[in-house]
Amino acid sequence: MEKINVQGKDITIISHSAEDYISLTDIAKFRNNVTPADIVKNLMRSRSTVEFLGLWEKLHNPGFNMVEFDQFKNDAGANYFVLSPLKWIESTKAIGLISKSGKYGGGTYAHQDIAFEFASWISTEFKLYLIIEFQRLKEIEQKQLGWNIKRNLSKINYHIHTDAIKENLLPPSLTGEQINHIYASEADLLNMALFGKTAKNWRSQNLQKRGNICDEASVAQLICLSNLENLNALFIEQGLSQPERLAKLNAIAIHQMRLLSEDKGVKRLSDQIQ
Repeated sequence: MEKINVQGKDITIISHSAEDYISLTDIAKFRNNVTPADIVKNLMRSRSTVEFLGLWEKLHNPGFNMVEFDQFKNDAGANYFVLSPLKWIESTKAIGLISKSGKYGGGTYAHQDIAFEFASWISTEFKLYLIIEFQRLKEIEQKQLGWNIKRNLSKINYHIHTDAIKENLLPPSLTGEQINHIYASEADLLNMALFGKTAKNWRSQNLQKRGNICDEASVAQLICLSNLENLNALFIEQGLSQPERLAKLNAIAIHQMRLLSEDKGVKRLSDQIQ
């Protein structure tokens, strides 16, 4: 459950069946803050509303009850016609509306397509601001999603890598400081293979940035880094020296980055030394 503020009104958004549903009850408060449910019911009495809801269901809902819909459409607009969201949902098996009970988060929710149309019936200006704020929320979510993907990708093979170091490169007599140095050394082996620099080198060149070398990496680079961790673990178990592993990993990084993103930024270490 999330909220956006539209012209001073908090509008609740929930996720249902991997789709966004927006509170019609909250939208209706723009017109009537005391009894917003009455606004929703009144709008559902109109023929245009019923026809719009029916068309949306025809396009998106194979289980939509057309017989009940036709009856509602025929009666819509008559003085005696009353239609609540719950009655619409139960009678037609509609999926575009959701009726939730409860003091907190209760009310009528609609798929975003329907909610935007509902908002236009309330106020054209309000609808435009609602769309703007909704899109802003989606942009924030996409950025957060990308961040989470990047962070998780970098950890996929982390434990495989550290276990291989522990089992093959750490004599039991080493001190904690020496152990940390070995782990850092192997991490920088991967950084050198992919980025061409150690974490310390990157930090000295990017003093204005708050994150680390992986925080600034692209998704493609983090996928590659995850693969390099796994491969380095394998090379360690095979007994390859660090220089041998670095040369192999660098060649693999160049190949994988070309496949993943056609990125020409990963260069052979020998080219960088010259």
